[in-house]
Amino acid sequence: MLEKLFKLKENGTDVRTEVIAGITTFMTMAYIIFVNPAILSKAGMDFGAVMTATVLSAGFTTLLNALYPNIPFALASGMGLNAFFAFTVAKQIGWQAALGVVFIEGIAFLVLAITGALSAADAAVPASLKRAVSVGIGLFIALIGMRSAGIVVGNPDTLISMGDLTQPGPGLALIGLILTAVLMALRVRGAILLGILITTAIGIPMGITKVTGSIIGKPASLAPVFMKMDIAGAFSAGIMTIFAFAFVDIFDTMGTLVGTAARSGLLDEKGRYPKTKPAMIVDAIGTVLGAVLGTSTVTTYVESSAGIAEGGRTGLTSLVVALLFFLSLIFSPLAGMVPAQATAPALIIVGVLMMAAVTRINFEDFTEAFPAFITISVMPFTGSIASGIAAGFVTYPIVKLVAGRAREVHWIVYVLGLVSLLHFIPSLTKALGL
Repeated sequence: MLEKLFKLKENGTDVRTEVIAGITTFMTMAYIIFVNPAILSKAGMDFGAVMTATVLSAGFTTLLNALYPNIPFALASGMGLNAFFAFTVAKQIGWQAALGVVFIEGIAFLVLAITGALSAADAAVPASLKRAVSVGIGLFIALIGMRSAGIVVGNPDTLISMGDLTQPGPGLALIGLILTAVLMALRVRGAILLGILITTAIGIPMGITKVTGSIIGKPASLAPVFMKMDIAGAFSAGIMTIFAFAFVDIFDTMGTLVGTAARSGLLDEKGRYPKTKPAMIVDAIGTVLGAVLGTSTVTTYVESSAGIAEGGRTGLTSLVVALLFFLSLIFSPLAGMVPAQATAPALIIVGVLMMAAVTRINFEDFTEAFPAFITISVMPFTGSIASGIAAGFVTYPIVKLVAGRAREVHWIVYVLGLVSLLHFIPSLTKALGL
């Protein structure tokens, strides 16, 4: 049955290899089970309900990837976008309306994926801006992790400064950060997840982790977040916020699919990943489903590359990941014990991983470097991913135009630049007293 369903021989693999690959992928991304509810609960959402939504959306969407395009990629609520959701958008318009933004973005993404318009958009957007967005989000979530840990605190004179590292909270976070970094350096599978669990255990004698009973129990109800999206209220966030979610979701997924496929020999003779379209459709469905269940944007995980590196080539790998996600529901009491100081190091480590894209930005070319730098710096300095993306799209065509290199800019980028300019008009009119 498995052979018929997943075409194992045709893809040069077997059941044992696929199962090992699925376990590997799950281990590398299971940290999201603890981290996502920890982040979204900061926006006022119920921790237990968000954990259930996180697991179910990851499980069902990854299962769809297994059965529809038959590919070894897993999905879950995306890092970076969950922080943007909780610390920026939800604070402005409420988490219900923020879920509405995710729902609308998911529908738009699905239409673009079905029509095939994504290929044109991918070709139009400069690679430097795509990479800058990744780097900016990395800095943004690393800063959130440091503040959550108490390593960085607010300061009226310098905006932020070093926290009191002699206190138990920041001390535990530092232990967790060093421990996770060591595990990452040793290339231990599931380093981030192990770091969270071990740091949580260390926090028990320090009086930070509160042990409430069994680590196994009944999953929390979805009721507090299920179908709570406020679609009408979502539009109060502005078109740029919806665009920011869509931009990161679409191009992060496309980059993950093509990049991982290239490193793993899954590209066809023309250098393309043949299942990009169905994979993007599944990703879009995942985002819509996530909003309905009560979690932030669901996206394809780059950690899938760990399982693919172990030999995963078909949807059987994804099926194993999905089943493990569903199984993890019974560990919901454990998630409630994990303190912020144990999840904060995960945010910082993910920030480190996302910084890698900066090495592929051409800083020798100022017309590429300046928009990239603006994009990267605006995100953590303003606490807004949308503002960073908008700033990049406004400055990119300007510097190209004045440099006499207007032909290097696709017409779609000019349009996006004008749309992005609208994002700043309210601030500009207020500053000018209009």
